[in-house]
Amino acid sequence: MNTAELFIKALEIEGVEYIFGLAGEENLHFLQALSKSKIKYISTRNEQSAAFMAATFGRLTGKVGVVLTTLGPGATNLITAAAYALLGGMPLLMITGQKPIDSFPQGDFQIIDFVSVVKPVTKFTKQIVSAKSLAYLVRKAVKIAEAEKPGPVHLELPKDIAQENVNDNITPLSLSENIMPVASSASINKVVKLLSSAKLPLIMIGASASRHSNSQALIELVTKFNIPFFDSQMGKGVIDERDPNFLGTAALVRNDYIHDVIASSDLIINVGYESSEKPPYSMVGLRANVIHLNYTPAEITEIYFPQLEIVGDIEESIKNITSQLNMLDMVDIAPFAVDLIAEQKSRIERSTLANQTADNFPILPQRIVGDIRKFMGENDILALDNGMYKLWFSRSYKVYQTNTLLLDNALATMGAGLPSGIAAKLLNPDVKVLVVTGDGGFMMNSQELETAVRLNLDLVVLIINDNGFGMIKWEQAEKNFTNFGLDFKNPDFIKLAESYGAKGYRLTSASDLIPTLTKAFSGGVALIEVAVDYSENIKVFTHELHNKLA
Repeated sequence: MNTAELFIKALEIEGVEYIFGLAGEENLHFLQALSKSKIKYISTRNEQSAAFMAATFGRLTGKVGVVLTTLGPGATNLITAAAYALLGGMPLLMITGQKPIDSFPQGDFQIIDFVSVVKPVTKFTKQIVSAKSLAYLVRKAVKIAEAEKPGPVHLELPKDIAQENVNDNITPLSLSENIMPVASSASINKVVKLLSSAKLPLIMIGASASRHSNSQALIELVTKFNIPFFDSQMGKGVIDERDPNFLGTAALVRNDYIHDVIASSDLIINVGYESSEKPPYSMVGLRANVIHLNYTPAEITEIYFPQLEIVGDIEESIKNITSQLNMLDMVDIAPFAVDLIAEQKSRIERSTLANQTADNFPILPQRIVGDIRKFMGENDILALDNGMYKLWFSRSYKVYQTNTLLLDNALATMGAGLPSGIAAKLLNPDVKVLVVTGDGGFMMNSQELETAVRLNLDLVVLIINDNGFGMIKWEQAEKNFTNFGLDFKNPDFIKLAESYGAKGYRLTSASDLIPTLTKAFSGGVALIEVAVDYSENIKVFTHELHNKLA
């Protein structure tokens, strides 16, 4: 057995199901060992895409996703996806090749110190220098990747080490059990005391609440005591957003209707909020006390400085708060705030649900959101790329279950939507998976249509086409700057899809969207192109929200 074969055995023990990648000469021994493994190898058309897929696997399972690339340019193409996983809290193991470290007759050809290059965007990075160190390094790397806050790790396997013979007494390490620490009873008592005396408490659900099994505990707390809640973009769906206590999503940092409720609150419990998320609100000038309840301590910033921190397993903390409130015979936390909440919720829904049946064409973004919500089932998965439409979906697309809306509001990188949709479909073959992307984001990794077709996936990609970088154009217009530098021309997306062996559809009216989605999901890979009218960006996000009455 050589080191590459030992590496594969160690990954099998770790429970790795897929390796995504684009291999090179330096990976051939690893690839040979992988060909004999039960681990499935998914070859992609770009290393960045492979890492996005692996990170999404980690996001959806809580287990490390694995990506394989060669050295040099193959390795450097991982940097964006590493940052995506780091800020988004996704466990990811990156395995890169390297030239032999004992003797190398090619000088510095393709060699960079990638271990140093990738260090700022990883939790751990190391070169494997012998078979003896591999077993513990794999166990250590995976443990670090999966520990809170999850993120990317990196191991570099040089070519000569990969083919090195391994002694029979060197074997992979067995898994270790990791029990999450629990918050102290004293800190739980402080939360209960503040909650029971608050006039208008709110719960805000953030990104890390979507990990592990927090939904049921949060549902019980919110439902039993009628506590109003809202979520960040990456916390959507932890509690079913049809719940009567749901107020809305803080898709913007300020000025939206949800921020009027936040300004009226005297206590906000942030469950799972991470500073890497785009802030759902600023604490500057806020009258409410803020409680940080998370697996890890708060990262203090100029706009986030909570007065109380509850650090430990989120589910256990929520269960203990509920139990303490039960002992106090509490019924409703703040019954005198019911009328205020009802009034504010009505204002929020009037704005977020407006124009969802409008017949305009090019189609309004609100109609796209409304029709997709009608079409998608409770368990179906929507994978968003990054663009202007993400604000519309975050604000108006109600999510019913955890991780059925996949978006990135931490690094907020373009180009991740299609790869994340592919990974989601591999993991969830029995549900509909719809990728929604802008024309700009789609063209950054459009080549992965071939990967989806090759894998025989039933996957639909909806391209929202405005022939430009729509979000930046909105911000440019908000500042009254010249319309400059953000327009482009696109290929014929239908012909492009067909050239890969996918189906292609182009909408010609707003009423075509749901019937076209139905046809597209009849089997195989399909692409739908829809022209969008983004004049609503200025009408709603600039004029309506800036001029609304508080």
